[in-house]
Amino acid sequence: MRIIFSLILLLGLGFTVDARQKTYDFNSRCEQAYEAIMELRLNAGKALLEAEKKENPDNLVPYFLDNYVDFFPLFFNEDPAEYARKRGMRSIRLDKMLEGSPDSPYYLYTQAAIKFQWAMIKIKFNEKWDATWEIRKAYMTLKENQRRFPDFMPNRLLLGAMQTVFGTIPEGYKWITNILGMKGSIHQGMDNVNAFIESNAPEAKLFREESYYYYCYLMLFIVNKPEDTWAFLQKKQLDTKNNYLYALMVANLSLNNQKAANGIRVLEERHDSNEYADIAYYNYVFGLLKLTRLDNDAHVYLEKFVNEFKGKFYVKECLQRLSWFYYLEGNQAMANKYRNMILSRGGTETDADKQALKEAEGGKWPNPFLLKVRLQSDGGFFNEALKLLLTKKAADFPAMEDKLEYAYRLGRIYDETGQDDKAITMYEVTIKVGANRPEYYAARASLQLGYIYEKRKDKTKAIQCYQQCLDMKGHDYKNSLDQRAKAGMQRVNGS
Repeated sequence: MRIIFSLILLLGLGFTVDARQKTYDFNSRCEQAYEAIMELRLNAGKALLEAEKKENPDNLVPYFLDNYVDFFPLFFNEDPAEYARKRGMRSIRLDKMLEGSPDSPYYLYTQAAIKFQWAMIKIKFNEKWDATWEIRKAYMTLKENQRRFPDFMPNRLLLGAMQTVFGTIPEGYKWITNILGMKGSIHQGMDNVNAFIESNAPEAKLFREESYYYYCYLMLFIVNKPEDTWAFLQKKQLDTKNNYLYALMVANLSLNNQKAANGIRVLEERHDSNEYADIAYYNYVFGLLKLTRLDNDAHVYLEKFVNEFKGKFYVKECLQRLSWFYYLEGNQAMANKYRNMILSRGGTETDADKQALKEAEGGKWPNPFLLKVRLQSDGGFFNEALKLLLTKKAADFPAMEDKLEYAYRLGRIYDETGQDDKAITMYEVTIKVGANRPEYYAARASLQLGYIYEKRKDKTKAIQCYQQCLDMKGHDYKNSLDQRAKAGMQRVNGS
């Protein structure tokens, strides 16, 4: 009894237990660290976090932001050795967040954000099932935090991003989200994201720059409003010269929205110094952008990527583009070298990587004339592509797949230059000829027709075109095209 009494006395006097409550204090130094990290000046951010830990050991925010420092290199560089060293930090940081007060909205939010970031990392390291459960944990944690703190705006940013993506999952995968209890729609999700962006709450201002990253990708790839995306970027005047993350984002958006000249300019004008993280992904994006302009140094960046990148995403696609570069240069030996590497390097997680492998295994080279047109069109160099394309007619190509591609490319150029009636004619020809073929041209033509009719407010025809895209089987880029078609149907139906 005396021993028990002594222990109670000691505990009561605080001799053996530190009863101080840990806090989530986003003070000015933590804000500066966060800003540096979001610019990919990771060492500068890390130094500020270490200083905060020493001066304010009870502040949990530096440990939360440590996860950002690890996230970006792991996500972009996909280094297995680095992943092996860092993966244990997930549970350590989650345990650390538990030391704070459950009465703080940051208590659950920080845990959800850490889980969400590790889900994205696990996808890159082919741990898809673990990633799915991680996303579910993040989602359910956010839902609970939203219930407890409905006015805490950061909840709506992450929830909105997840809900928007969940709303576009193809039917064949819906069972996963249903079982896991993850539901959403484009409208519900984007309402949450927009609410965050427009909010003047202090927490919204704190994470504002991060929200722009989510917003732009969702608006371009899910909501399919490229004009709104670029208007947003223009309005916000993002600092792509000093913010490396923004530069990469705008360059990637440019690559995927036929604005290669803009992407090249952004990457050429960015402030480059040793204070920024070394991101191999930069060479991949820059090389692809330059290839669409048929620059004679595009291979320099693509080769640097395949030589330095340690991950599996984008590798087969990059090797395919390298083979195309040398093929168009007339260097068949080098073209063959890189095509053969596709068979053994990289993964097939993306549709582009799958298509690159399929082409390599098929052994057939694309028509060089149409390949040049494709690259220029993909980059947004429409005048050059159209001028080249109109020097020939479909009848000039003996192979059916080349006739089909000719019609599709002509339709896309007309589409992108605002000549909708001509685009519709060429898309309809593409669909009629290619609906049952393995090339993606007919499915993409159906998708593009859906966009045109959606823009014209012709709901019935838009839905028919999107459904037609979904109904086509066994073609290249099936997953990504299906997701876009599904997103189109959701937009038109207003769900």
